[in-house]
Amino acid sequence: MEGFQIFSCLKGSLGHQFLLFIVWSSSFQVAVALQTPLEPNHVSSTSELATPPVSGLFGPIEISPSVLPRYPYPGENLAPMYPTFPTTYEPNLTGKCPVNFTAMSNVIDRTASDCSQPLAALVGNVICCPQLGSLLHIFQGYFSGNSDKLVLQNAVADDCFSDIISILASRGANITIPTLCSVKSLNLTGGLCPVKDVVNFEKIVNTSKLLEACSTVDPLKECCRPICQSAIMEAALEISGTQLTINDYKDSVTVPNHNDPLSDCKGVVFSYISRKLSADAASSAFRIVSACKVNKDEEAKG
Repeated sequence: MEGFQIFSCLKGSLGHQFLLFIVWSSSFQVAVALQTPLEPNHVSSTSELATPPVSGLFGPIEISPSVLPRYPYPGENLAPMYPTFPTTYEPNLTGKCPVNFTAMSNVIDRTASDCSQPLAALVGNVICCPQLGSLLHIFQGYFSGNSDKLVLQNAVADDCFSDIISILASRGANITIPTLCSVKSLNLTGGLCPVKDVVNFEKIVNTSKLLEACSTVDPLKECCRPICQSAIMEAALEISGTQLTINDYKDSVTVPNHNDPLSDCKGVVFSYISRKLSADAASSAFRIVSACKVNKDEEAKG
């Protein structure tokens, strides 16, 4: 009853109006706070994730030419180890070598890279020449893959060898690699080896033993305890008709002889292996065998 009398006293009074004004002003402030948008220079107190791209695709990254490496002395020859990208071009082939070189593009590219112009003369024996020899062995096996021959005829060998060197040079290889590595078209012909066909080769050689020894070559063990090398030498001795044993041959030969039938027969053995193994497996085996030979030659010089 007393509260009702107080309200009646305030009704129509100044206090009542003041109370209504306070309530109205509070409501107005809340409404303004909810409707006020963020200012452009607003900095959130919490981390905000970047908006992902709408399309999901990114355009090409533009690189200014100023960031590309430039040789500081344009009027002088490039330093031997300065990074360069060899100029490639279409090779001028003889048109007389009946081989699809595209099928061998991987091993050709590998050889061109290992025999590049600035490096071939510096590390030829260690890197370039083993890979070039591997390429020639693989080519020899690939060329004769559809026939019973393991070698090339002299005329075709000249044309194919010329095309191989031209293709390598067109992809950045040093044009002088035949001289650097002491290779020539005769390496593709079998030379003085009396056995040059698959039929007679398989009659004489234990091919299962040969392929098993060279299908997987351990780069660490092969140079110390040769397995593939011994199998190749044994097969070469058998098809050459030489009566020497492997140890006798090692003791009798001190300088490589390019007129040696046994050396020519080793090329025939490599050709047979190339026919039976994949290009990658054959290339790996040949490179390891060549590397072991280089190591032995260096030890002999020392």
